[in-house]
Amino acid sequence: MNRPRAQRQLDLIADVLSAARASGVPLWLRGGWAMDFFLGEVTREHDDIDWFAWAKDAEQLAGTLIRLGHTPVPGPPAGLQLDFLKDGLESSFTLVDRDGAGRVTVAGGPWAGTPWPDGLLGAEPGRIGALEAPIVDPRVQIEIKRMMPVWDPARPRRAKDAEDIARLEAALRRRAGG
Repeated sequence: MNRPRAQRQLDLIADVLSAARASGVPLWLRGGWAMDFFLGEVTREHDDIDWFAWAKDAEQLAGTLIRLGHTPVPGPPAGLQLDFLKDGLESSFTLVDRDGAGRVTVAGGPWAGTPWPDGLLGAEPGRIGALEAPIVDPRVQIEIKRMMPVWDPARPRRAKDAEDIARLEAALRRRAGG
């Protein structure tokens, strides 16, 4: 029986989190899946699963994923991001570091050392059903989705980003009582 793509991705998220935790490697969902875990439901189809991981854990993370049957995919500079494929599902791990002031920064590539927005990794975990996952702070997620085309003009605005921003802002207003 062919399971729906979203369920296969949720199962993969659970497997990756479990293996990473067992290896002592912290991870945070980012992008569309972070939004869905914040909202508590799958809101749309996702092309891939986006994560943040510490650059210092990259080698250990890669080994853990390979043992789980993930295949490395060449792409962005290794110090910036690790990409993997398993059972036709893509996962991207953007690597982060800290600067001397303790800010979370881009770990590699042309923007190495550039700070991410404050509070990036400070959110409460999100949940879909029984599955709990660390997520990017939804306010920072909004900022990233708004600013990415400004920070990197090669990445144009996408309709799904505007829809995600609207969903996140509405949920934040509801939680704030407004």
